[in-house]
Amino acid sequence: MPTITFSLKDLQHLVGKKISTAELENLLHFAKGEFEGYSKTTDEVTVSLDDTNLPYLWSVEGIARLLKGVLGSGRQEKIKVEKSGYKIIVESSVKNVRPFIAAFVAKGKKIDDYFIKQLVQLQEKFCDNYGRKREKASVGLYSYKKISFPVHYRAVAPESASFVPLEFGKKLNLREILKEHPKGRDYAFILENAEKYPLLTDSKNEILSFPPIINSNFTGKVEEGDEDILFEVTGTDEETINLATNVFAYALYERGFKIYSVAIEYPERKLTTPLLKEESIRISKSTVHSMLGLELKDAEIKKLLNRAGFGFENFNVRIPPYRADILHEADVIEDIAIIYGFDRIKELPMKSYTVGETLGIVKFSDRLRMLSVGLGYQEIMSTILTSKKSLYEMMCIKDFGTVEIEKYMSESYSAVRSWLIPSLMETLSKNRHIDYPQKIFEHGTVTARKGNGIDDYERIAMASCHSKADFTEMKQALDFVMSSIGAKYKIEEVEHGSFIKGRAGRIIVNGKKVAFIGEISPAVLEKWGLEMPVAALEINVSELFGMVQG
Repeated sequence: MPTITFSLKDLQHLVGKKISTAELENLLHFAKGEFEGYSKTTDEVTVSLDDTNLPYLWSVEGIARLLKGVLGSGRQEKIKVEKSGYKIIVESSVKNVRPFIAAFVAKGKKIDDYFIKQLVQLQEKFCDNYGRKREKASVGLYSYKKISFPVHYRAVAPESASFVPLEFGKKLNLREILKEHPKGRDYAFILENAEKYPLLTDSKNEILSFPPIINSNFTGKVEEGDEDILFEVTGTDEETINLATNVFAYALYERGFKIYSVAIEYPERKLTTPLLKEESIRISKSTVHSMLGLELKDAEIKKLLNRAGFGFENFNVRIPPYRADILHEADVIEDIAIIYGFDRIKELPMKSYTVGETLGIVKFSDRLRMLSVGLGYQEIMSTILTSKKSLYEMMCIKDFGTVEIEKYMSESYSAVRSWLIPSLMETLSKNRHIDYPQKIFEHGTVTARKGNGIDDYERIAMASCHSKADFTEMKQALDFVMSSIGAKYKIEEVEHGSFIKGRAGRIIVNGKKVAFIGEISPAVLEKWGLEMPVAALEINVSELFGMVQG
């Protein structure tokens, strides 16, 4: 939940209207924000923002833009970007460390200390929150008058470049910055496995910055009296750096700056930033009515969306370039409701009454869990997200249908689990220092891709790890569970890469495969660093429940 501070008089100036603190407190609800306080002595307002998907609101300029729309009747004007000859040349060396960059130049307004603090505040909030502590995106601001274009973006050996970092008294090379400078120590983790480090230099070979760590104390220091600024953002996700560029371009435009484009020349392509393209999404009047219960006329919908900053024509909605949170028409309709006012939507009486009851499969799963506890197994709870490496490579089998995360934060959480035993193996691997025997189980949802379809299943898995763990022990556990629920089964021998050949089987109930059982193979044990034998069992609860109930 980002918290920002700004001058009330400054907000009033940007909005073009006098706003009392009481009025501001009410208006902040349109920004999903909370009024935290006001100091008459400093004229400082403190606001906390609840929505981490709206970084444009993490500045007084963004809040002013929203309030102008809320208090007015029309959409705010688009930014006019001036053409320029400014260029950043990107070398292929950055591809494997920090491949993307965007930039623009802002000119024409004298900068004071207050505005510098506002810029730095937005910079820090964006980088720490939306930029995931600079790993995904980090912003640099520079005094334009000290820079000679074109700017070069490359990756270099850590000891090959030295400069005086911002707010520091001596020259350091890039590796020394990570060890000695406070920001270097804070963000060194981003470059932990990098052989070369990113570097920005101008045409005179003057170092601008060491992204995403620190700017130069010379070119990268914006001071009072400066009138022109170079903005740049580097990162690992191109959509995020483009969003950052748009957010800052609009913020500076609100201040009266003229925005000049910068050409970005990658080895394989060229583009010009900021990319202020408006995406569009279609909504329907019937969906607006069904979701909000409001009979709104077309003109009313258009007016509400314009006040929220959207364009609207024949139910095609144009999304402002500084917003990346609109993924579905429901997101647009939510903004209609916010501007309309939730307090104006009348509640309806309850027309039907139902008695809540636990689903049968939940009761059945709980019974299986209690039987596992009765056998002396301890329950664990692991994350639904894991990695393909854990699911398959570590288990010595091929991918049998995985749902992967397109834009993941960490490779360790890049796929949805398709079975449970790998989670048990990981837990055993992390608890090698604990006394044996170790007997654990887990119940949960797994997701598997089959052709073009995706299916969810409830499963329960058990694993026993000690010097005498074997197939017989796990079969005895299976016998106990199956007899307790009244299910008759048979076992067919199978070959499975995770289990020892000849000691693995499929469990069949009423002619249907519902589980597998076996002794984990030495190759799998070695990958997980386990020196004790492991026997394991995994049951498809969804399949078994239908048979037992039938």
